[in-house]
Amino acid sequence: MPKHRIIVGLDAGNSKIRVVIAAMPENSTVPNVIGVGVSPSGGLRKGAVIDVEETVANISSALEDAERMAGEPVHNVFLGIGGSHISSQDSKGVIAISHSEIMEDDVDRVLDAAQAVAIPSNRRILRVIPKTFSVDEQVGIKYPVGMTGIRLEVAAHLVTGLVPAVKNIEKCVHQAGVDINDIIPNGLAAAEAVLTKRQKELGVVVIDVGSGGTSLSVFEDGTVLHSASLPIGGENVTNDIAIGLRTSIDTAEKIKIEYGSCIPDDIHDRETIDLSLFSKIDTQTISKKQLAEIIQARYHEIMLMVKDELAKIQRDGMLPAGAVLTGSAVKIPGIIDLARETLNLPVQIGFPTNYEGVVDKIEDPAYSTAIGLVIWGSRFQNMGGVKLDFKNMDFQKVPQKLKEFFRGLLP
Repeated sequence: MPKHRIIVGLDAGNSKIRVVIAAMPENSTVPNVIGVGVSPSGGLRKGAVIDVEETVANISSALEDAERMAGEPVHNVFLGIGGSHISSQDSKGVIAISHSEIMEDDVDRVLDAAQAVAIPSNRRILRVIPKTFSVDEQVGIKYPVGMTGIRLEVAAHLVTGLVPAVKNIEKCVHQAGVDINDIIPNGLAAAEAVLTKRQKELGVVVIDVGSGGTSLSVFEDGTVLHSASLPIGGENVTNDIAIGLRTSIDTAEKIKIEYGSCIPDDIHDRETIDLSLFSKIDTQTISKKQLAEIIQARYHEIMLMVKDELAKIQRDGMLPAGAVLTGSAVKIPGIIDLARETLNLPVQIGFPTNYEGVVDKIEDPAYSTAIGLVIWGSRFQNMGGVKLDFKNMDFQKVPQKLKEFFRGLLP
């Protein structure tokens, strides 16, 4: 039997499918990245599947690349999903304690009670995150197990997704030949990779700017205070450039990556870009300053939307640990200054941490969600994860395929 467990994160993004394979050595809490795979994502738009066959092919390609690098087969993944269909709301649950001491079963029951809220029939609860517990008259409890009381209450944060959108991406992953251990919203997964425990305690917002949209998660006192998905991302910036400068989408993307900036004031009016260097179709010369103005306008809009979300929870300019920007669309020069001025908060770029490994290419904000999924998975499995435990069962004489079948039946 191997001396490590394999944990796989699958980030189903709008521009790229990213897969990260990590090994969890015995007696270790830090995942060791041993394989990475990436492929274009042409079958997803705004977090929803628009082409099943292409999505399945892209997921399979990314999985194969990661398996080849790791030298390990992939059977189960932790899936990260995003998009404007992801939404959140707060809820409360209350139960009576029948015995004097609060047990883990009581915590499970009160979290189940928090899920008994009216949500549309076409939405599905993806995560129930306890914000704080109360035992009788004592409030602000982080973990009540072992305490004494007769009434247990929880304030929880529910994250939901549209049932058709979630089922379609699940179907694509299954058709690619792997099972799903758990589904985690992108914003929460990215936060696991880029935040420290101290930042979560002080108060921080993680802004994950992807291609198809932006996810934000606000943490305070060590837990999630608020989360939201915004329908604007890097794709919108590229579209603005194509429309404003009358170029093709491919050329717009190339010049955004090569010459993009959020600080037009630092660019001289006479600086130009010869598009014939990037395309045989677009041969005109454009103003570099005009390019920066278009990019600045769209990123400013994104930050204003984040500011509005913070204002809803009375945290506008009130987070001591500031804002952490991550995702594939935050590598544009000048974004830190723009975000700092708009949000009135200290701002930094969030790179994936909390992992080990010799894979250089993942030291990139674009891999925050994929790494976060692996970290989430390592903690999930360390806590026992699923309700049934196979550690004490003798599978030595059972064929491997049969073991995988039974594992796939677990919730």
